[in-house]
Amino acid sequence: MESATLSRIGLAGLAVMGQNLALNIAEKGFPISVYNRTTSKVDETLDRAHREGQLPLFGHYTPKDFVLSISKPRSIIILVKAGAPVDQTITALSAYMEPGDTIIDGGNEWYENTERRMADASANGLLYLGMGVSGGEDGARNGPSLMPGGSHKAYLNIHHILEKIAAQVDDGPCVTYIGEGGSGNFVKMVHNGIEYGDMQLISEAYDVLKNVGGLGNEELAAIFEEWNRGELESFLIEITSDIFRVKDEETGNGHLVDKILDKTGMKGTGKWTVQQAAELSIAAPTIAASLDSRYMSGLKEEREEAAEIFKREGLEEEINNVSSVDKKRLIDDVRQALYASKICSYAQGMNLLRAKSMDKGWGLNLGELARIWKGGCIIRAVFLDRIKQAYQRNPGLANLLVDPDFAKEMVQRQAAWRRVVGLAIQKGVSVPGMSASLQYFDTYRRGRLPANLVQAQRDYFGAHTYERIDRPGSYHTEWSKLARKARV
Repeated sequence: MESATLSRIGLAGLAVMGQNLALNIAEKGFPISVYNRTTSKVDETLDRAHREGQLPLFGHYTPKDFVLSISKPRSIIILVKAGAPVDQTITALSAYMEPGDTIIDGGNEWYENTERRMADASANGLLYLGMGVSGGEDGARNGPSLMPGGSHKAYLNIHHILEKIAAQVDDGPCVTYIGEGGSGNFVKMVHNGIEYGDMQLISEAYDVLKNVGGLGNEELAAIFEEWNRGELESFLIEITSDIFRVKDEETGNGHLVDKILDKTGMKGTGKWTVQQAAELSIAAPTIAASLDSRYMSGLKEEREEAAEIFKREGLEEEINNVSSVDKKRLIDDVRQALYASKICSYAQGMNLLRAKSMDKGWGLNLGELARIWKGGCIIRAVFLDRIKQAYQRNPGLANLLVDPDFAKEMVQRQAAWRRVVGLAIQKGVSVPGMSASLQYFDTYRRGRLPANLVQAQRDYFGAHTYERIDRPGSYHTEWSKLARKARV
């Protein structure tokens, strides 16, 4: 389409997410200019805009033509691969941008890169937003969850566009101004970390039901469909049910899920989440276990060799004996264990967000973050509304687990949770996410831990001192001297 007037906004980077987000913006009535270094992507997007309703989308083939086609103050979304490609795109476009124009990076970028670029942009009079975009290609096209952080002025310039293109839920569009600096990218990173945990926990539920309960794919599809009508209702539970129904069209034999290689890919946001949790001394064992599981899945050849070695040494598979399992009870127990474990994963993510917010002075509103995750994004789930309410009731909530409503639910489900983890261990089925979640719960709920012994050991070999429970101050003991005396 030829543009006789200037576009309201621009988008550079027309891979799957960029194309779909551009078409979403155009469909909502905002004329948009698009650009991509590979010109065929521009043509492809123009063709889609024509086929999908003569949408007001205008293609450009040079950075200069692209930038000058947008009305001032210009707002340009960049959706390219994180890292150097973002810097290269900014350099190409900013040569033609003017003070007051805005750059919006919509990729999964490391938040400190965003803050560096923000400072560089500011030196040239440009505004900058780092905006998390969640929902995959379908969300980008039909309504994602958006997490913009950085310049508040830049957000005000385009908030009405973002509010129109975002997913819509009962209490508003799934977008809010996150905060200053790289907060938008950081929130999206933690969202992805929670997503890692969620997916791992669902895979463990599948593993237990299949290899301990002996359930087939059609049964699993029905179970997950039923779960999606209750407390576990969520996007990931819904698509899991769909996955179990799909047959293998390549061979015409069996289900596709059984033909997929058991190696999970990743792009780095889960790793960043775990690194940040360690940096801030925040326990995130469920998310960490999910990351470790992806690493272990990558050792496919080693795992196959190990299986043969241990088999030769006499290790028998317990999972083949399913006759003694009460399937009906197991299904209900796994449902409860999955729910309780998922709450732990979300609690860990929220604690990390709060800690980073305090560290950086971002002022993150955890209840509002839960609200904008209710629609559009990958971790959207019905209980996010209750998480939102928990933080609205008590903005200073120390941990989601001690909200009265969630605390009651954890107690009600802990017996089933223990049965599932115990049975899995007995059968030799690894459930690292559920186990980590249960240990997180059990550790957090105990008023006294064996950490006193660890601290005594530290003082013994390193004179690190310790505190006492019965009097104030720091103490050091000559442990070896007193131990020798005690042995006499």
